[in-house]
Amino acid sequence: MSKNLIPGIIAGETGAVAKAITLIENDDPLQDRLFSELYTQNLRAPRVGITGPPGAGKSTLVNELIDTCLSNKKTVGVIAVDPTSPFTGGALLGDRVRMNKYAWDERVFIRSMGSRGNRGGMARKVQDAGDVLAASGKDMIIFETVGVGQGEYDVAKATDITIVVLVPESGDEIQLMKAGLIEIADLFVVNKSDREGANHLASMLKNVLHNFSKHGRQEPPVFKTTATQGLGIPELYLGLVNLLDLMETNGQLDTCRMERFKSRVSELIREKLEDEFWTIEKTTVLEQAASSLDTVLGAPMDIANILLKNRTLDDN
Repeated sequence: MSKNLIPGIIAGETGAVAKAITLIENDDPLQDRLFSELYTQNLRAPRVGITGPPGAGKSTLVNELIDTCLSNKKTVGVIAVDPTSPFTGGALLGDRVRMNKYAWDERVFIRSMGSRGNRGGMARKVQDAGDVLAASGKDMIIFETVGVGQGEYDVAKATDITIVVLVPESGDEIQLMKAGLIEIADLFVVNKSDREGANHLASMLKNVLHNFSKHGRQEPPVFKTTATQGLGIPELYLGLVNLLDLMETNGQLDTCRMERFKSRVSELIREKLEDEFWTIEKTTVLEQAASSLDTVLGAPMDIANILLKNRTLDDN
């Protein structure tokens, strides 16, 4: 089945792309053969991560960026990472209602994926889904994260450029901003800039960035937008394209892609080793060693060593 999907994906057929991403979400074994074929294609489409606190207007901003991309004759793929339902395991918001106007537009592919409880807010399979979208010929791929705050640093590992969206109400928080958020952001957006305090926030943010940006790294630009009215979006798009061009020229894009590739290989190896390690016998040993707090049979390190050496509790 996966081999049959390849021609459809390369042709940009929505149905084939959707089926491939479903295989990825479900951890279907067929996906391994799928990716062996996909990696013969050009997967260099830029990947842009958009993150920020809940209520910052990220989805509206993405919607406006899609329109601007289309106006500039660019096709777009969007993976919107939504909170996972604790009951069904699926994305609570489904395919974004506000983006339904693109449902019949073949230039745009939008898919919601559940975060599956990932601490960083990025669904485990979004990078694989990004590969499918790149192979389908999309010119730009956007990852929108759930916006759970300071824990979303893994977005930087999954994308070429990370956009952090803030709103005027975030002003007081800037003083307490952890250096990590400064480190992951390549570009900042002050959205809802028609509200009081937007100019103050933008100025404060620029001062923070000037003082705390990593030495030798370009200081992230700050853009003001009002996404609900489309204000500032053309400037943001131009700034994004210019930054991508600069990163392509100085080799930073290739560095990002290589680091992302190595990180994904390491993660896959870790997952496969864990799957192979936890046999029924080893799970039983762990359960016997810690059936209750009152009957724990050894220190965590001792039990780990027993399991790693393929011994039983009786052998110890």
